[in-house]
Amino acid sequence: MSDDTAFDVVIIGAGVNGAGLFRDLSLQGVNCLITEKADFGAGTSAAPSRLIHGGLKYLETGEFGLVAQSTLERNLLLRNAPHCVEPLPTMIPIFSWTKGIWAALRTLFGSTSAPRSRGAILVKIGLWLYDFYGARHRVMPRHKLVGRRRALSDMPGLTDTIVAAGTYYDARITQPERLVMEMIRDGLAANPGSAALNATIIRAANADRIVFETEAGETLAVKPGLVVNAAGPWIDHVNAMLGLETKLIGGTKGSHVLLRNDELVKRLAGRMIYFEADDGRICLVYEYLGLALAGSTDIPADNPDDVRCEDDEIAYFINSLKALLPGLDIDEEQIVYAYSGIRPLPASDADIPGLISRDHSAPVLEADDDRHFAIIPLIGGKWTTFRGFAEEVADTILKRLGRDRRVSTEKSPIGGGRNFPTDAAARRAWIADAARATGLSEARIDELLTRYGTTARAIAAYEASFGNQERLPQASEYSVAEIDWITRNEFVTHLADIVMRRTTLAITGRLHKSDIERIAEVAGDVLGWSAETRAAEIATVEEHLRSVNRVRL
Repeated sequence: MSDDTAFDVVIIGAGVNGAGLFRDLSLQGVNCLITEKADFGAGTSAAPSRLIHGGLKYLETGEFGLVAQSTLERNLLLRNAPHCVEPLPTMIPIFSWTKGIWAALRTLFGSTSAPRSRGAILVKIGLWLYDFYGARHRVMPRHKLVGRRRALSDMPGLTDTIVAAGTYYDARITQPERLVMEMIRDGLAANPGSAALNATIIRAANADRIVFETEAGETLAVKPGLVVNAAGPWIDHVNAMLGLETKLIGGTKGSHVLLRNDELVKRLAGRMIYFEADDGRICLVYEYLGLALAGSTDIPADNPDDVRCEDDEIAYFINSLKALLPGLDIDEEQIVYAYSGIRPLPASDADIPGLISRDHSAPVLEADDDRHFAIIPLIGGKWTTFRGFAEEVADTILKRLGRDRRVSTEKSPIGGGRNFPTDAAARRAWIADAARATGLSEARIDELLTRYGTTARAIAAYEASFGNQERLPQASEYSVAEIDWITRNEFVTHLADIVMRRTTLAITGRLHKSDIERIAEVAGDVLGWSAETRAAEIATVEEHLRSVNRVRL
């Protein structure tokens, strides 16, 4: 790009909402620049419950439209991103038959006190409505309700204080950070006139231009036709940098932990338990890549740059799990990873964080004499609904530009989900064909397909030609060639990009100090790092993992 480059749209912030919009607009032929101060998908979008869900709990606050959209988008993502989104059977333990009905009715009619308990009748009504709203593009079974005896038989070790249990289906996402990056890649492939920059900050802004600066110290002056502020919890801060004072965001913190507890994972048997803690909050625990993922909290917070899972949150998770599964040995020494993020919710004076709407909006802040471009902030929203949110905003922008939509993203596969083999026979055929073409073993192709979807073919071809079959010292399921390919092809600027977002090495607790050092060597060779830079990258990653993520290296 040259200085003073003009773009139809400049998107500031490359989380899931920004990346989804970038992809959609690029598919329509709109020239977009997306910028991110850190790495693509590094902020709030890297810290979800890793669920793609229809928002069952939003029925409680009467957000039926949001549930309808969420269940639709969940079903679409199961089809468009099958390489990293998969069905998740979910159990709801129920502790009474009738509790919560009047509290739920009060909430629907505007009460600011959330239900503290949800009985079987209320759960049954909720699950029926959930099935009803999820009927469009249905891909999963309907719910069922079973009695206490059957529930305890299905889930050994569950507290015997339950009276019944409901079962329904949602979905989980294995690598949300990768899906963000894949949408950036899709957008760039769709429109050569679009561009993407990570590790880039706003240096200055005037009436017609925004000046960005990269970490290398290079500056770029851009003339935007329109600006989309997709900075999530940082929206008000970015607006201020563009000369506009706002108070649009009032976020809450959600924390999670991952535990290495083989017995708990065995009891879960591929299911999520969606349960009430003693204080009435909804918590969850499910199997994630061989670990038990537990969450989440909902605590008012206003500093997204300094957020981490605190000791009292960990104690809350452990105590809640012990109450739910009293016969299991669960303690904080089993934690291999902890993380936290800020939900970019709309500013609210609600006393109870759970009553703040999870819906989204995108008001147009029109240009004025001091700023000659409009700003559209993306407020709220959730991981599941990013595509629909992007479509709504893209249609608004297309109308302002006087253009028509070329293509819908409703049935548009993302990244490695393109041509993904979704049944056993097709998977075997795909693996066999890729093995023949590359010379790698079918077991290795299977491993790469699971990790990257159909992008595995390009990685396998690169690995076959790499001339070196070396694996990482401890995390031997990853090859040196694989790390090299990621560095060259996936916008890597820092060691943390590989360790924490392009792979699942950190979050699954498989990362050793020797692996970090070897990854740094490989990435450093590609990116031209000096010995000093490589050492600094290693130190930064290790310090972050220890102090923020509670990783023991």
